[in-house]
Amino acid sequence: MILRSGIQSLLQDAQRHRFDVVLAEALDRVSRDQADVATLFKHLRFADVPIVTLAEGEISELHVGLKGTMNALFLRR
Repeated sequence: MILRSGIQSLLQDAQRHRFDVVLAEALDRVSRDQADVATLFKHLRFADVPIVTLAEGEISELHVGLKGTMNALFLRR
């Protein structure tokens, strides 16, 4: 996912401060792959752009770890 052109544009725009927040319905709507979520979170955090979801609120490292693991298990099933 992280190599998709749309995600690359999102990250470039975040670094250029073209928006203040990434809003999603839930973290699993961003990605169910734990590594992708962690990488996206890390890059957005570096750009000082939070991820906020309607289901979980502002995403933290705890969300990335726990929800990422739960989503990875879901994919395995």
